[in-house]
Amino acid sequence: MQAMPDGEAEISLVVRLPWEDVARLGQEAGRLAAQMQRPVTLDEAVSNRLRSTRPAAAHARSGAEQPAAAPAPGGAGVTSLPRISGTA
Repeated sequence: MQAMPDGEAEISLVVRLPWEDVARLGQEAGRLAAQMQRPVTLDEAVSNRLRSTRPAAAHARSGAEQPAAAPAPGGAGVTSLPRISGTA
């Protein structure tokens, strides 16, 4: 973990994603690049997506609405990430 000058923190980690999720992130980066009128990295697209879709506090949800803590063994993919609008 690294403290940033703007008061935020940065955590580096490795995440294995199915190609379908990588493609969705690429679409998000393209949409964001068009909106910002400059090139956007996948890292930036992920950060933007996570910032724009903050879920309600976990303690405020009922048990049925709690997301899974970790994917099932064998890699079920990233099913808890928000879908990008306009994709199937």
